[in-house]
Amino acid sequence: MEFKEVIRRRHMVRRFTDEPLDEVVVERILRAGLRAPSAGYSQGYALLALQTAKERQRLWATHSPSTSPAGWSAEVRDGIKRAPLVVVVLASKEAYLDRYARPDKGWTDRDEARWPVPYWYVDAGCVALLLLLAAVDEGLGALFFGVAPEDVAAFKGAFSIPDGHEVVGCVALGHEDPDAPRRDLSSRRRPPEELIHRGRW
Repeated sequence: MEFKEVIRRRHMVRRFTDEPLDEVVVERILRAGLRAPSAGYSQGYALLALQTAKERQRLWATHSPSTSPAGWSAEVRDGIKRAPLVVVVLASKEAYLDRYARPDKGWTDRDEARWPVPYWYVDAGCVALLLLLAAVDEGLGALFFGVAPEDVAAFKGAFSIPDGHEVVGCVALGHEDPDAPRRDLSSRRRPPEELIHRGRW
């Protein structure tokens, strides 16, 4: 698929079929996510792939009813739960602080104040976007969703996520339900003239 077509087709899918994914396709998508940039080549991101029904059930069990996830109706929640793959995107701030304290970076400490922007989150966001685009390229649908703050501890405990790794979000992937209604959000898209500033604001 042409890259411009991948971008054009990318949208958030909220209803999947339970059709399984080819393991070769899963591997291509996961490896595509690892092609994301990282500051100083720190690579402080990690992926947790949940492929079995038991693993995904454990994921959904960590969401409390009030945050499961916020704003999703029961129908939407059920449609998302059918996704055969959920990839959890994690970020490690420590990897960046360690990397930039090395001699070739010119800093001699791990002072977090040196980072006006937390690039560990920026880079993890790039990973998530590559997963979303790779899904489209494979003819699949995908959805990025977060984990509510009150559910993070249970989530990390359920999957033995080590200290120092933060949950940035999850990407559900699978075949889009062809009978799912498509929302037309084109009227809500702000025009480029409001978002692109040339030369100065």
